[in-house]
Amino acid sequence: MSFADSLKNLNELDLAELDLENVGGWPLPVRIIACVLTLGVVLFLGYQLHLNDLQKSYDSVIAKERELKDQYRLKAFQAANLDSYRTQMEEMEASFGALVKQLPSDTEVPGLLEDITFTGRGAGLTFETIKLQPEKATEFYIELPISISVSGNYHDIGSFVSGVASLPRIVTLHDFSITPERNGQILKMEILARTYRYNDKESQ
Repeated sequence: MSFADSLKNLNELDLAELDLENVGGWPLPVRIIACVLTLGVVLFLGYQLHLNDLQKSYDSVIAKERELKDQYRLKAFQAANLDSYRTQMEEMEASFGALVKQLPSDTEVPGLLEDITFTGRGAGLTFETIKLQPEKATEFYIELPISISVSGNYHDIGSFVSGVASLPRIVTLHDFSITPERNGQILKMEILARTYRYNDKESQ
């Protein structure tokens, strides 16, 4: 029987008559169709079970490659500018050293108090109290609060604040309060000044 005759008989074939135990006796077109379907199922399952995992691994490798390329470009840029970074580091160290020198040492605190008092009296203020508060240590510096109470007119107080800000040592002013006295002719200011010194022990 020719292949063309087998195709004609395929229309008249009852699938219920096919014997699964005798696949070799099936008509040729049926065997071809069965082989094609079996191959398709095998390829589909192979893709789902194996090729799909390979695709995910491939995508992961591609992403990793892009990440490594970005890191390489960044490190190449840093290496090309290494001398510039070193110069900047030296400048930062010099600036840091200059700032550290502005922090008073223990022996300079009395002199700093004298400078603050001199600045206030030079502005025309009357000092009622100037008192050191307990120190507060941080990682790089030690903070020394100084409570100050002065009295004078508005312009004298302004001159005092400006003068303290111009001192060669770092002094910051915080938490001020101003109350009028003598029918408002005199103002009393209470303010907290803070100075700082380098914390050698913590930094080491």
